[in-house]
Amino acid sequence: MEELREMDCTMLKRLLKEDGANKCLLLDCRSFLAFNAGHIRGAVNARCNTIVRRRAKGSALSLDQVLAGDEEVRLRLRSGMYSAVVLYDERTPDTDTVKEDSTVNLVLNALYRDSQGTRTYLLKGGYDRFFTEYPEFCIKTKSIPSLSSQSSMDSSCSSCGTPHNDQGGPVEILPFLYLGSALHASKKEVLDAIGISALLNVSADCPNHFEGAYQYKCIPVEDNHKEDISCWFLEAIEFIDSIRDSSGRVLVHCQAGISRSATICLAYLMKRKRVRLDEAFEFVRRRRSIISPNFSFMGQLLQFESQVLATSCAAEAAATASPLLGPKSTTATASVTAPPNSPFIFNFPVSVVNPVYLHHSPLTTSPGC
Repeated sequence: MEELREMDCTMLKRLLKEDGANKCLLLDCRSFLAFNAGHIRGAVNARCNTIVRRRAKGSALSLDQVLAGDEEVRLRLRSGMYSAVVLYDERTPDTDTVKEDSTVNLVLNALYRDSQGTRTYLLKGGYDRFFTEYPEFCIKTKSIPSLSSQSSMDSSCSSCGTPHNDQGGPVEILPFLYLGSALHASKKEVLDAIGISALLNVSADCPNHFEGAYQYKCIPVEDNHKEDISCWFLEAIEFIDSIRDSSGRVLVHCQAGISRSATICLAYLMKRKRVRLDEAFEFVRRRRSIISPNFSFMGQLLQFESQVLATSCAAEAAATASPLLGPKSTTATASVTAPPNSPFIFNFPVSVVNPVYLHHSPLTTSPGC
């Protein structure tokens, strides 16, 4: 392993206080979920998903792989504009305990391969210790209720007459991306309260109530097994990016905020955050527990996952265990299929209107655009 220096929490605090993120780059080597739950102010998430790790055997990863989506950071690294790079994970105490197959080590090797000899440090004790000592230098997301407590809350509210999908308000997926229902999209006071500047209407019949006040884009798809929602993924992602780049906030909604709009949000996370479907699904479900894309949409998301994470080798993608279906072996079936009489086909809740649709899975048939 290349030389890796150590930095304690006190030194990092002093560095952040004096310099901010101008000359010191913080690379958070934890998972996407952990990073979004809380991270050190100014940090960038450097991740190595399963497929990227498979390709790492025998050779170093590139900055393009470990910092996908962070072009400006990559350019500054390659230009030698950072005086120091600090890596941290959950709680690694020192450089001697950094494992060879850890994300920290993979990122370190990518830095030495592609950057201009910038000094690289490991934060001793990782995020856990730094947060304990200096929480004021960390960003924590709003507390998200557990799925069980949220389900209990939904049950207690079921007698109020308001559908579960309309209770509360839109949920924040990312600082510029919100997910909700048609009812949320019809309440201007709700939209204004969270700073919405644009709406992505993922339906063929939900009206755009305030076209003079917000920017709208419509994706006219129905929630059924025949629709090819994947045709719209890239266009939807570009629209969300355009709102983000203009410092705006976009609400993605359909009728119920359960299937179509959730599918678009999942596709966005997979593409821009380079995460697998299972990780994106869990991330969104923690914020809106009732999401349930229909069976066909889940299949299309699986195909999209292969395109996003395994573009260089389709055969490798086919051999990789699916986060929904598991390894391609008969022995794995019991562990990934739902129990008898369960309303779920996968381990994830999906909406299946008619069992006959299972014979038209997009996992085996790719509908044309």
